Amino acid sequence: MPDSGNPEAKASPNLPWTTRLLMSAVAFAVDVSCRPNMTFNRRLFNLVDLKCSASSQPKNGVKSSDIVIDSGRNLWVRLYTPTNVTETSTTSSLPVIVYFHGGGFVLLAANSKRFDDHCRRLAKEIPAVVISVNYRLAPENRYPSQYDDGIDVLKFIDSKISTVEDFPDCADLKRCFVAGDSAGGNLAHNVAVRANECSFSKLKLIGVIAIQPFFGGEERTQSEEDLNDITPLVSLKLTDWMWKAFLPEGSDRDHPAANTFGKNAIDISGVDIPATMVIVGGFDPLKVWQKRHYEGLKRHGKEAYLIVYPNVVHGFYFFPELHQGSLFIDNVRNFVQDQSAKS
Repeated sequence: MPDSGNPEAKASPNLPWTTRLLMSAVAFAVDVSCRPNMTFNRRLFNLVDLKCSASSQPKNGVKSSDIVIDSGRNLWVRLYTPTNVTETSTTSSLPVIVYFHGGGFVLLAANSKRFDDHCRRLAKEIPAVVISVNYRLAPENRYPSQYDDGIDVLKFIDSKISTVEDFPDCADLKRCFVAGDSAGGNLAHNVAVRANECSFSKLKLIGVIAIQPFFGGEERTQSEEDLNDITPLVSLKLTDWMWKAFLPEGSDRDHPAANTFGKNAIDISGVDIPATMVIVGGFDPLKVWQKRHYEGLKRHGKEAYLIVYPNVVHGFYFFPELHQGSLFIDNVRNFVQDQSAKS
């Protein structure tokens, strides 16, 4: 059903001018990097996508290291361990969050500075051991490459990560969550679905954290039309291009990877999907698709929770100057703790 015409959709988010300027600059860089011939100018976009190295010495109470899983496809993860917890307690265990970065399946990486800061904050403030995944990108690698990478990371965590020197003893693989923002939220859901085909011996998925997940369809929703010019990072022009770059050639946006509960959707009635937290922003053009995803989970008998922040834009959690970021951390922490208590 279409968005009911929220008055916020006609208003404008209250953002600091520095945040607006940064978002506009990144959106412009993405726009000019998306070529009409469906290739992506990575050299150009990398001028604004600042990268940072892992830090073996604690930084803001968290140390990090990179672990290569398959060099042939540049599949690797960055491991974040909160030292303020692991060094002061020998008995407490920490949940594990496998994190998939956003970027429309096309851009950004696990070592992009924004994601490094974001995962570092999650590790410290939840607290949790965070494993951030650097998966293959479209259009060079289309669906289902990203989902394949996600599953292979879970298999690696289940069978081999305990042998990695930097992997902390306090990490509890029986309390594992898959999480992600935007395209990463899409990935988290689909990887959780595909995990049903795997037989894990150590790892147990107990939750999905879908942060403003990237879903869509052929229909134009009211929120996409109303907020198209307000949130340039997920404008119709950019999201249409990204779906075309990601989905199999010849597919439309009603492909089940995009429209999870649309006319071509896969029946998940008999699929064991962990409890899912869906986070939605009032100024996010994708909010109708995100709410439909939540409603679809509930309709199929899955445990799901909807968290709506009425006054935030897509990607609000990356900007520490926005006070909603602290509320976001609190909500994620509560979800992780609640699901951990049930496991």
